[in-house]
Amino acid sequence: MSVRHQSTLSGWGRLPAPGREVLSEDLEKAVRGRSLTRGLGRSYGDSSLPPPGKVDVAGSMLADRILAFDPQTGVLLAEAGFSLGALNQVFWPQGFASPVSTGTQYVTLGGMVAADVHGKNHHRVGTFGAHVRRLKMSLAGGEVVWCSRQQKSDLFFATLGGMGLTGHILEVEVGLESIPSPWIWAESERIPSLDRFLIALKEAAEEWPFTVGWIDCLKRGRHMGRGILMRGRWAEKDEAPVDSPPAKRRFTVPVEAPSWVLNRLSARAFNAVYYGKHVRRQIRGIAHPETFFHPLDFVVGWNKIYGSRGFVQYACVIPYGDDPRPVRQFLDLLTGLKVTSFLSVLKDFGAEGDGLLSFPRPGMSICLDIPARPGTADTVATLDDFLISCGGRIYLAKDSCTTAERFRVMEPRLEAWQAVRRKWDPQQRLASAQSVRLLGDIR
Repeated sequence: MSVRHQSTLSGWGRLPAPGREVLSEDLEKAVRGRSLTRGLGRSYGDSSLPPPGKVDVAGSMLADRILAFDPQTGVLLAEAGFSLGALNQVFWPQGFASPVSTGTQYVTLGGMVAADVHGKNHHRVGTFGAHVRRLKMSLAGGEVVWCSRQQKSDLFFATLGGMGLTGHILEVEVGLESIPSPWIWAESERIPSLDRFLIALKEAAEEWPFTVGWIDCLKRGRHMGRGILMRGRWAEKDEAPVDSPPAKRRFTVPVEAPSWVLNRLSARAFNAVYYGKHVRRQIRGIAHPETFFHPLDFVVGWNKIYGSRGFVQYACVIPYGDDPRPVRQFLDLLTGLKVTSFLSVLKDFGAEGDGLLSFPRPGMSICLDIPARPGTADTVATLDDFLISCGGRIYLAKDSCTTAERFRVMEPRLEAWQAVRRKWDPQQRLASAQSVRLLGDIR
C-alpha cells in the first residue's frame, strides 16, 4: 500500500480539491473505508475528487493486470486499473480492440464503466457498457460481489454510468472486437456550414462505423458550424501496412500558459488555421489508430495551455431527428454568449444505453472546451436552461458547474437510479465532490 502525497487532486479540467490517492496492487484492500475510487484522473470536472471532509481516495492504476482472455470469444477479464492504452498495446497486434474507444487512451476499464463511455461508433455499437459482461465490486459495506445482466442486475445497470457511486469496481469482464488489422482507413471532408454538416454526418453514419466532426463554433452567418467531418473503419489486411503501427512521438507542454493567451481572437485564429489547412475538400488513406482515436494524447499535459484557472468542458446531447433547428439554436446561443472554445466536437448518437444514468441518447452531442473565467458558471447555466427546454442532458464525466436543481429537471431517470443506490449503500458512504454538488449528498 502506498500513498501519493499530493496536497491536492484535480480533474483534467484542472479543478483542484484537497486530497490524496491511496495506491495498491491489491485494489480490494485499498478501497476499504474509502468513499471513492479514482482511475487516471481524466474526468474533466469533480467526479473523481473526494467529497468535502474526506482526504483519501483509492487509486486503481497499480491494479492493472490481465486476469483471463479467450481468443476464441474475445472475452477479456482484467483489473479495473487496466488502461485503454495498455489494452491497445497488447491486443491490437493480436487482432482485437476495445469495442468502444474514447478520445483519450489514458482511461481505465473501471473509469470506462463508471462513465459508460462512448466513442466514434456509438451509432453502431452503443456505449462501453453494452459490451460489459460482468463486474466484480466492493460494496460500501465491504462485501465483495459479482454483478451482471442476470445477477444483481439492478446494481449492474446502476453502475454503468453511475460515476463510481454504487460500489468500487474491482474487475471488469468485457467482450473485445475482432479487427482485420490494427490500422484505420480514414476519410476527412471539409464542410462549409452547419446544415450541410448535419446532413453529411447522418449520411456518413449509414456507411461508416466511426464518425465525428470538429466544428468552428465561433463563426456566424451562413458559415456557422463549418468544420471537418472525419469517418473511418478498421482497414482490411490487403489495405494495411504489413507492420504494426509504430509508437507515436509525444510532445510535452512544459509550463502553464498565461491565462490571457486563450481569448476570442486567438480562438478565431486557431479555428481559421485548422479549417484552412484542410486544403483539399476530401482526404483519404491509411491512418495510425492513435492518430484517429486519440489525437490529443500526442500532446502530453495539453490541459496546461488553459493556465492555472483551467477550463470547463461542456458536453451535452441535444435531441435531434430530421429537424436541425435545435442544434442551430444551440450554436446561435453559444455564439451570442461569446463563448470561446478551441475544441468543439459534434457527434451523432444512436440508441440510449442500458445504464440508468448513461449519457448518450438519440440526438446530437456537442462538446466544448471553455476557459474558466468569471461568469463561466452563468454561461453553463444558460446552456443548461436551453438543454432543459429541448429535453437534452449533460455528461457527468465532463461536468463541473451544473446545479443540482437543473440536473434534477434534465434527468428524469435520477430517482430510479437513486433508489438502487440507496438499496446498496443505505448509509451513503460512497460519494464524490460531484455527488455532493449535484445530488445533495451530505458528508
